[in-house]
Amino acid sequence: MTPQTLEALQRARRDRQPAVVATWLDDGEQVLVTPSNGAAPLAMTEAIDQAIQDDRSQTVEVDGRRLFLHVFNTPLRLIVIGAVHIAEPLARYAAIAGYDVTLIDPRRAFADRERFAGVTIIDAWPDEALTDLRPDHRTAVVTLTHDPKIDDPALHVALRAPLLYLGSLGSKRTHAKRVERLLEAGFSEDEIARIHAPVGLDIGAKSPQEIALSIMAEITAVRREASP
Repeated sequence: MTPQTLEALQRARRDRQPAVVATWLDDGEQVLVTPSNGAAPLAMTEAIDQAIQDDRSQTVEVDGRRLFLHVFNTPLRLIVIGAVHIAEPLARYAAIAGYDVTLIDPRRAFADRERFAGVTIIDAWPDEALTDLRPDHRTAVVTLTHDPKIDDPALHVALRAPLLYLGSLGSKRTHAKRVERLLEAGFSEDEIARIHAPVGLDIGAKSPQEIALSIMAEITAVRREASP
């Protein structure tokens, strides 16, 4: 890899852009492709898009030549709104599954750093914090507080972002009221339908640990395009 390619790759990583280093195996020629640099010839584009989607480096054949695609995807992230009991096991499970975990809660007394070791904690209002974090297609967002004053501002930002997953804790009745508020705020039914609620796979979960497990299972199913 040339110093110029390495520098461009590091810049893409800093900007949270997926990148692929494409190397022709017959002559070693390389090109760095990101969504914004337009460096990929048309014949490569479909294979590169698929490699990014699969999150898997692979060798493909393009125009009769073998091409190795080295994928540098953006990190998976889980952003949790609300430092409630479920947030603790959810943060642990997500970290094990390879997610960078960020916890947002403006109530400083709740977001105890000893309870959430290894988790990035932001004690700001969710709409402001989420906007700064720029959630993307590799980001899952879960709201847990049941408090519209905290959850709804987060949903207002999350519903405008190209997320991997969006889920909100609460019963069907709670979600129905949430839907009413979001409709009044100007969101369409299609936009609101992106929210997984009640959050988590239906595994009969009762305890905070079990509910957290059901949430991670649903995030995984969505990511792997399995049938939840």
